[in-house]
Parts: sequence; C-alpha cells; structure tokens
Amino acid sequence: MNKQDFTRVGDYIWEIPVSYRADMNVPARLYASEKLLESALEDQSVEQLVNTATLPGLVQYALAMPDIHQGYGFPIGGVVASRTKGGVISPGGVGYDINCGVRVLAGHLLFDEAEPLLSVLATRLYQNCPSGVGKGGSRLKISESQFDKLLHEGSSWAQANGYALPEDVARTEEQGQLRRSDSACVSKRAWDRGITQVGTLGAGNHFIEVDVIEEIFDAEAARVMGLQEGAIAVQIHCGSRGFGHQICTDYVRAFQNAIYKYGIDLPDRQLICAPFDSEEGQDYFKAMNAAANYAFVNRQVLAHYVRESFEQALSGKVDDWHLHQVYDIAHNMAKVETHHVSGEQVEAVVHRKGATRAFGPGFEGLPQEYRPIGQPVLVPGSMGTASWILVGTEASMEQTFGSSCHGAGRTMSRSRAKKTIRGDQLRHELEEIGINVRAGSMPGLAEEAPQAYKDVDEVVKVVSSTGIARKVARLVPVAVIKG
Repeated sequence: MNKQDFTRVGDYIWEIPVSYRADMNVPARLYASEKLLESALEDQSVEQLVNTATLPGLVQYALAMPDIHQGYGFPIGGVVASRTKGGVISPGGVGYDINCGVRVLAGHLLFDEAEPLLSVLATRLYQNCPSGVGKGGSRLKISESQFDKLLHEGSSWAQANGYALPEDVARTEEQGQLRRSDSACVSKRAWDRGITQVGTLGAGNHFIEVDVIEEIFDAEAARVMGLQEGAIAVQIHCGSRGFGHQICTDYVRAFQNAIYKYGIDLPDRQLICAPFDSEEGQDYFKAMNAAANYAFVNRQVLAHYVRESFEQALSGKVDDWHLHQVYDIAHNMAKVETHHVSGEQVEAVVHRKGATRAFGPGFEGLPQEYRPIGQPVLVPGSMGTASWILVGTEASMEQTFGSSCHGAGRTMSRSRAKKTIRGDQLRHELEEIGINVRAGSMPGLAEEAPQAYKDVDEVVKVVSSTGIARKVARLVPVAVIKG
C-alpha cells in the first residue's frame, strides 16, 4: 500500500474507501500526520487495518490511532465496533495481553525535594515490585478460592484484602470490575499460569516509571486530578501477564472451527473470530473479562508496592511522600458499549487494541469529580521521552467511538532493537541525562529504547489537533524500573 491509496478527509485524517477492496464492509480511517502515515506504511499495519474492515457487523469505520504499528491480525492502535447482533468478537482485536493498561499515581512531593533520594527510591521500587519473564515471582500466596474471587471481583477483591483505597477503585476504569466474567471459561493452564503472577510487572514494554510533571496545559483538569507542575508522579504499565496470554492462545485455537461453523470468510487467519452472541463468542468474552479483572488487580497490587517503596525510601526525609490515584485505564479490551451512529443508537462490541477509551464530559461511569472534565487518558512514551495525561472529549464520542491513542507506537521490532542497540550503553546514556535505571536484562532494556518508538509528542499532537483528546499535562522520566 502507499500514500496514494488514501483520501485525505481532514488535516490529520486519512481514509481508504470501501471501493479499495471488494471484501471491505466499511471504510478504513487512520489518524496521523504525514510523517506518522509514512512510518505506518513501512510495516503491514495499514494492510491489517484494511483487513479488519472486512469483519462482519462493523459500524461506521475501522479506525487506527496515530501510534499504529503491526500486530497480531489487528494493527496495534486499531479500533473497531461490531454490532452485538450480527457482529463478531475477535481475540486478535484485544491482543494477547488482555487489559494491558496504565495507572498513574501523583502527589505533592516536588522533584527538587525528591532528587537526592531518587536512587534509593528506584532501588526500593525494583526490590519491592517483582518483575521479569516466566512463571511465579508473586509476593502473594493466594488460595484457589481467593483466586476465583479475584477473577470475578477485580479491584473490589483488592480493596477487601487491603491492597486498595476506596478512591483507587473509584478512579479505575469500570471501578476495576467487569461483571460478565466467568472463571469456568478459563482453562486450567491459564489458571496455573496466573495464580503465581498476581502483583508482578513482567517484562517487555512493561515498566514502572517515576516522572516529573513538567508542564500543565489545562489548569482546571489538572487541579481536579491533583496534578501539580514540578511534582512527582508514577506510572505503572502492565497487564494480565501469562494468564491473559494463555486465554488468548486458548480461544485463538478454539475459534479455528468457529469460522467454518458460522461461514465467516477472513482475508487473514489471524483475524480469527466468532459471532458475539454465539456460545463460543460468549465464552471468550467471559474469559476475557476474567483476565481484565486480573489485570486491574495486578496493577492495584503493584500500586500498593509502589506506595510501600515511597514510604520506605522517603518517610521522615520529605514532607509528604503520599500518592493518590489519578486513574487506571485499559488499552487492550473489547467492551459492549452504546454509541450514537448516523442518528441510531447502536450497541456494539468496541475492540480497542493498543487504543484507550476516551469518553467525554458527562459520562456517568466516571467518578463524580471527573464528569465535568472528561475521562483521563494516559499515554506513556518510551524510556527517556515524555508521557502525557489527556482527557476525552465530545469529539472522540462523535468520531472514534470514544477512543484515543495509547502510547508512542513502535517503529523498530524488538529483535532489530536488540541487534542495533546495546542495553548497557543505553542505560549509561539514560543515566547521563538524569534517569535512574533499574533493569534485570540489558537485552530487554535495548528492546524498549526510545529509538525503537515514534515521537510521542507527534502522536499527541494528532489526537489533540483532531479534538479526540485534550492535553492536560506532560511528564518526563527521572527513574525507570524494568524486568
């Protein structure tokens, strides 16, 4: 594919019409600057976007955010809405790391006061927050009955067991609990992988990052969220670990027969899916919700360990080390939502794979204090670069099923990054610019080098300029914790 295949329908909106390919059911739209469009054309992500436009029951458009890059079947950064009646659900439209997401904590501690203690704090975070690949690592010993409750109750389980404050739960997407979960739809293999990994960071692109709030762009929204220029904030980026990965693996395998059973033609087998209202579709949806609840708990327990680390490193040495939760948001999920489309109220399964829900002001699912400003949208960058806090808008509800970007988006594969970047040299370069690095693997560190990612400021410029999210604050890192 090339740039000439697109019709430009806005300054930052590009469309491939249904006439491009006979099997397309809806147009494919991409939000991007010219630079980001050219980057997207360097891999197979745009072709994957067109492929998603062939799925049954789609509403309006197949969409991609400016951080688009190649994924499994669906592009990462993809958003599609498929009707609950006559439409489908696809594990590839959610991803292997179900409810991978971001949590942001913030406080009143200023960087100037914290700076002399950042090395100690980074070490405490690395020691207290288990990370790395493979089975186990959790500090929690959970019984099977408790694990079953966790899968159904999500953040409510974390609060009942002393890992969450009530305001943490309120400031989590869906209050940290998707109620249509069912552990009976989860395999024993997934169960065995998950029970030993609760409260662990994992590896890959997952991280804990200590940031400074460098600049405020919306004073009122920042005030409501408790964000202060020059103050410390913390990001936690992780998901459902081996538990969610196994559920995706199980249902990709299970759906192989479903496409023949229900007569679904696909241009790419990785788009494997089932009718949402079928038995197979419902089983996956219930298992996916269990994995989502797991991920909410995982980030909540890590938030508890982050607070523990701040207390150990800073108590008695600074005036106020306490952290409140700003928000916790998913960016790998399929959710049943109702959207207004061409004068019709449509109930659809909105797949967001590497995309963030960005609902505008007035949304009743938000805590009361956030309803006037819109839902927080958390956009992490890569190590050594900025991250952003945005809010959703009315325009996102009109244009993108209430969706926005989720990060910077890769430009370099992990294998290529490891071949071209030395992890030890990268760590030295980051520490030279004042970023404390704690990492268990130098090749793993190289995989996530800033050079492997798009410019997050350029990505945010696109979503801001098109009105689907509004800038609130820009954050810069001072410590990075990786597996």
